[in-house]
Amino acid sequence: MSEPLQDVDSIVQNFNQLEDPRSTVNQRHLLGDLIVICIMGVIAGADGPLAIGVWAANNKRWLRQRLQLPNGIPSHDTIGRLLAALSPVGFQSCFESWIASITVGEDEVDLRQIAVDGKVLRRSHDKRNGLGPLWLVSAWGVDRGISLGQLATDEKSNEITAIPQLLANLELKDTVVTIDAAGCQRAIAKQIVDAKGDYVFSLKGNQSKLHDAVSSYIETHMENNFADIKARTFIETLKGHGRVDEITYYQMPVPADLVNREMWAGLKTIGVAIRISQCGDVCTSEVRYYISSISMGVKRFGRLVRGHWAIENTLHWCLDVTFREDESRVRNRNTANNLAWLKRFSLSLLKQQKDKHSIAMRRRIAGWNLDYLAQVLGIPTL
Repeated sequence: MSEPLQDVDSIVQNFNQLEDPRSTVNQRHLLGDLIVICIMGVIAGADGPLAIGVWAANNKRWLRQRLQLPNGIPSHDTIGRLLAALSPVGFQSCFESWIASITVGEDEVDLRQIAVDGKVLRRSHDKRNGLGPLWLVSAWGVDRGISLGQLATDEKSNEITAIPQLLANLELKDTVVTIDAAGCQRAIAKQIVDAKGDYVFSLKGNQSKLHDAVSSYIETHMENNFADIKARTFIETLKGHGRVDEITYYQMPVPADLVNREMWAGLKTIGVAIRISQCGDVCTSEVRYYISSISMGVKRFGRLVRGHWAIENTLHWCLDVTFREDESRVRNRNTANNLAWLKRFSLSLLKQQKDKHSIAMRRRIAGWNLDYLAQVLGIPTL
């Protein structure tokens, strides 16, 4: 991890360029104070404006030692109005320098896989205004689980347009971008390759001809154990939480006659991952096919696929269970978007801790122990 921030002012400085959406009339609280309270509250276990306000009111002595608070602790209504008014794009962009300070000096390989994945905030629908639940498209630095950015859309179908916008804000050179089937698009592949990155895309029915061609090719050659093509195999067994997964990866060069091959920028290899899971007496299986611009190297291919699965499963589970994201009933779009980003950033900070506790336990400790909260934030204890 980078050197600790010197004080809370170092956090506030990351938000100096953020436009304050509040009226200057009767403005009683500093924008920086409000934002720091929101960050601290979410790390410490608060899941919305009311809980953030209650947390702040119960820790006012500690907060007064660290923040200016010219008119005392802000109410939860003040916090709620701010989160509803803040531009999600501007709010998120202010975290970029902070994220950079977390990652500076680390092994660069940690950040060379970026997983892009969508997630729905299930209870964020607004029937009064005819709006369905909010969809979030997020980018994660896989090895350390750092949230690199997110964009909100009103429908899952809009992921296709959101992904290019999200990628445009990221440094893709020398990275591998992994995306599920919704983002398997020729324009996105070209965007990544043009930025000197690589991609691994999952295939499903939205690219039915390509999916059928890849699956048919692999299954045909699998029947004779790939005797007549250059294929590589890697098998690994993963154990945890009472479940055993055996995953077999096959990778091979893209066939010369693959349908529409020339339309996919940088396309070099295809592959498949076959996962057989045993949990007690229940056995399940899953097969996923892939296209990619990476060169042959089946262990690397397997690591990239497994890394993306970890984002889909582990981090989404953590957001739903530890941060109760699926239970949030916030209807205001800006508030829901800004809270979602605060939770992802808080999760990123909690994952940097070197102790052996789970994310859920670290969040509890941050709520119980203010010195531990300071440690998570990288600021000195009092």
